[in-house]
Amino acid sequence: MFMTTEYPEFSGFDWDDGNRSKNLKHAVRNWECEQVFFNEPLVILGDPRHSVAEDRGAVFGHTDGGRKLVVIYTMRKRQIRVISARDMNRKERRFYENAAKDQINIQN
Repeated sequence: MFMTTEYPEFSGFDWDDGNRSKNLKHAVRNWECEQVFFNEPLVILGDPRHSVAEDRGAVFGHTDGGRKLVVIYTMRKRQIRVISARDMNRKERRFYENAAKDQINIQN
């Protein structure tokens, strides 16, 4: 699972006035962003192209209801700060589904 393997010091999410409602333009609620980090399979990629000022990552995952999202995030101390979130496009869904199959095969 993401939290225990990637960030054992994780203590929550950072939702301030600057990022509290910006994902609503994609009709993504904050609680949906949070759910993605706790559901498997989860595919995590670095985002070096946008990591000039701070390390960023891209998480491909799904909500409890099965909505497939891409969440761009950074760590601020011990908290995850969501930068943006949106539904996966068709190409991203294929990537996610193939990567998820590979994870399952590796674990078995």
